[in-house]
Formats: sequence, structure tokens, C-alpha cells
Amino acid sequence: MSPEAQPESASQRLERAVGIVLRAGVTVSSVCLGVGVVWALAAGESGGARVLLQTGILVLLLTPVARVVVSIAQYAADRDWPFATLTTIVLAELLASAVAALLFNKKL
Repeated sequence: MSPEAQPESASQRLERAVGIVLRAGVTVSSVCLGVGVVWALAAGESGGARVLLQTGILVLLLTPVARVVVSIAQYAADRDWPFATLTTIVLAELLASAVAALLFNKKL
């Protein structure tokens, strides 16, 4: 006899969604960085390799932001408003720090 399938809890759904986002972000980033490095080593200074390397780094940096966005969506879907609010504050802090870094770094 097989045990009956139990419905997935809210925390299990959140963990699954966050896991998918993190795996996808790291995978895409790794592929971009790997192909970019191989291309740069094979062809020397190449615009395409540079774009791939920058894309890989950008995807890697945006992966935690995507995780926070998925968390907000899941908390809102579950009507868990205190956690949705706190996670939205975390997203605002992440975005504010990125804006501050761009504004105060004269090299960019």
C-alpha cells in the first residue's frame, strides 16, 4: 500500500519555488561565465566573451533579488501579510543599496 499524498504546506511551496530560482540563477550564471571564459581564452579579447562574462556576473548578482521577489509573491499568495511586508522591506533595502552604490561610485 502506498501512503496517501499529503498536500504541500506553504513553507514547502516557498522552499520549492526559492530552490528553483536559486538553481536556475546559478546554472545560467555558470554557463555564461564558463562559455565566456573559454571564448576569451580561445579568441583573446572578444566583445562576445565580454558580454557573456558580464551577463554571468549580473545574473549571479540578481539571483538573490529574484529570490526575495519570489518570496514576496509566495507570501502574498498565502496571505501571510507580516512576512510579505517584511520581505518587501528587504527588497527595498537591496534596491536602495544598489542605487546608492551606483550614485556614490564615481567610476561607474
